[in-house]
Order: sequence, then C-alpha cells, then structure tokens
Amino acid sequence: MMQSQPHILVVDDDREIRTLLGRYLDGQGFRVSVAADRRECEQKLASGQFDLIVLDVMLPDGSGLDICRALRDRKPHVPVILLTALKEDVDRIIGLELGADDYLGKPFNPRELTARIRAVLRRAAPEEAAPAPPPRAYRFASYRLEPDTRKVTDARGAAVDLTGAEFDLLQVFLDRPGRLLSRDQLLDLTQGRERDPLERSVDVLMSRLRRKFTDTGDGPLFKTVRNGGYQLTARVETVEAQA
Repeated sequence: MMQSQPHILVVDDDREIRTLLGRYLDGQGFRVSVAADRRECEQKLASGQFDLIVLDVMLPDGSGLDICRALRDRKPHVPVILLTALKEDVDRIIGLELGADDYLGKPFNPRELTARIRAVLRRAAPEEAAPAPPPRAYRFASYRLEPDTRKVTDARGAAVDLTGAEFDLLQVFLDRPGRLLSRDQLLDLTQGRERDPLERSVDVLMSRLRRKFTDTGDGPLFKTVRNGGYQLTARVETVEAQA
C-alpha cells in the first residue's frame, strides 16, 4: 500500500541531479532517497520500501535497463520512470519493453518529472473503497480481468503477469469493447498526456500485450488499423467479481 507520503528512490550518477531532485521532490511532499550507482541502488532496494523509482539509464557500474529488468522480476508492482539522454530513443523503447512505466529525456524540468511521478502513482495506486456498483470483472476470450484487485487470469485460473502500464492499457480496451482507439486516445486515457510526434510507448505496450495474450482460440486479440489505431476483437462480458 502506498504511504501518505510516497517514498521515491532517485538513481543517478550526477550529484547535481540527485541534489536537485532530492530537494525539489521533498518540497513537493515526497520522501526521497538517492543512489549514485547500481550497487547503491541495490542496497537501498534491499533495505527499504519504495513507491516509485526514478532511474537513469546510464550508470557507472551498469545499465539502468538491467536494473529495470531485474525489478520486473523481483518487484513487479513498483513503478519505474526512466531518465534518458535526449536522443537515446532505442533505450527508451527497450526500457518500455522491459516494463518501465514512463520515461523522460534529459535535460528535463523537475516540474514535469513531478507531474509524471504523480500520474504514474495515481495509475499504480489501488482505488479507495467507496459506495459503488457491485464488484465487476471482465471476461474476454479465455481470460478474466478484475479491476478492483488488478488481477488477470487465464482459463486455468493462472495469473497473467502484467505491469501497471500494461494493465491500464488493457482495461481501456475492455471499458470500450469493439471501439477503434487511436494512439493519441490511448495515451490520453492511460497517461493523461498528449502524444509526442515520436511517441512509441503505446506501440511498445501493444506489442507486449500481444505477446502475453496469444492463447485466445479465435485469432489475434487486437487488430491494428492502419492510420487508425488499435481495436480489441474479442467479445467482452461484464460479470461479478470473485469474492
């Protein structure tokens, strides 16, 4: 569960960036820990609990991408925002494929990073209980998704491991069965921001969803419409969530 004051781990070998972000994020209501390299990052992760990690791709003793890959196995529910050099498009795409939730190119404005952090934390946080319609779940193809528990299972009841960004994107389609959704719409609905002309995060997430949902029995789960976007092809049923 996320604490009232979210704990952020900033991993960057640039002392000025660590100091700047430590002070700025602290002033924005976050608890902040910092690490200068992969070794120190691993030590912090072993000794503390974090709500989000801001992770530089280039570190003196290893790649932030390797850390991101390891985190997806060990702490799959901890969101990651990558910091990349402005032209490292390949690293951004690989980072998203490895499970990063967002990225920001250097140099960056701390206010924008703060906005990204808040957006990712909102997506990752479980919704608070409140008077609402009965719990619901979605059944599609041979799968089941439960929004309240953020759980997806296959026909055998085995869990399908999804990152927070993958889950959010899938639910957008289930909330709008059969609708053709453009990349701009998907980015706005999942991340609340407009798409940069070179934005590839939606395409990367769609590729990951396709790899994880191959056993549908009726062909591909998603259809790509040229110059249009993506469309969920499976029939969607709303059912009561399991107790």
